[in-house]
Amino acid sequence: MNTKLLKDTPEDLQTAADLLRSGQLVAFPTETVYGLGADARLETSVKAIFEAKGRPADNPLIVHISDLSMLNDIVTEIPDLARKLAEAFWPGALTMIFPKADCIPLVTSGGLNTVGVRMPSHPMAQKLIQLSGCPIAAPSANRSGLPSPTTARHVMDDMNGRISAVLDGGQCEIGVESTVICFDDPETVHILRPGLYSVEDFQPFARHVYVDKAVYTQIAPDAKAASPGMKYKHYSPNAKILPVDAPDFNSFVNYVLSHQIENTYCLLFDSDPEIEGVPCLHYGDDGLHQAHDLFFRFRELDEKGAKLVYVRMPRENTRASLSVYNRLMRAAGFEVMKL
Repeated sequence: MNTKLLKDTPEDLQTAADLLRSGQLVAFPTETVYGLGADARLETSVKAIFEAKGRPADNPLIVHISDLSMLNDIVTEIPDLARKLAEAFWPGALTMIFPKADCIPLVTSGGLNTVGVRMPSHPMAQKLIQLSGCPIAAPSANRSGLPSPTTARHVMDDMNGRISAVLDGGQCEIGVESTVICFDDPETVHILRPGLYSVEDFQPFARHVYVDKAVYTQIAPDAKAASPGMKYKHYSPNAKILPVDAPDFNSFVNYVLSHQIENTYCLLFDSDPEIEGVPCLHYGDDGLHQAHDLFFRFRELDEKGAKLVYVRMPRENTRASLSVYNRLMRAAGFEVMKL
């Protein structure tokens, strides 16, 4: 199979929409990361997503829609709190979990009776959904376990020859996947996966907001994952990632210099100076910039042949910084060096 690289033109968007309608796989940009899309209602097409990615079958997919009328067709219940959050955050980087309608097969939902749904804000994603007329099931468009792609080149590196087409929309704005939430009761927001939005963003709308323990720790191998990104090691480059929780930069440097191996690299804050004798990349000083750069830097580290990467831990575990913390922990298999 030759994977087509398509551009942001009416003709190419129509080509991508036609491919989706015919049951084929198309990668496309969103504001978070690139998604690998298929018609969420077509069991054979959704199975092809899992095959192309090498993704475990019990890892549920998120369904992307372009307007609220599509939501009514794929879920059976929409809580009042969800409607308020949709009004506040959609289109945007928020996924909400609902009881699924029968038109969504179990392969899409990872065997669950619920389905995660979001309305992306990226104009190419919006147009693709509208032209295809399909609710699009789309995990990140990478081989399972690798860093999520934030450019079309990243997708081609992983998926060339495995899927029909990639829509090139440039580099993604946010850089990490959407926040995923569910509703324990009519007044509670339960955060299953952090993204751009976190506890502080939902507090004006809900009486109770809390973060699932799986954000911070590894869940049991036999546990059911209610959301993508909860169960398996994810987001990891070929290099070994080791976050270092150091009280200050000098402590971090001293640890790195005394624990180097061949092809050791560091991933630092933008404000950190270089470390003499150790090649370094930088990934921002705050949660928003770190989220935007993290997966891009992971890809760069693989291109440079890094074998071991010491990473400066995010300064705060709130808002977007929580998503960076979570992705680092998953990439490291929850191994961290605390000094």
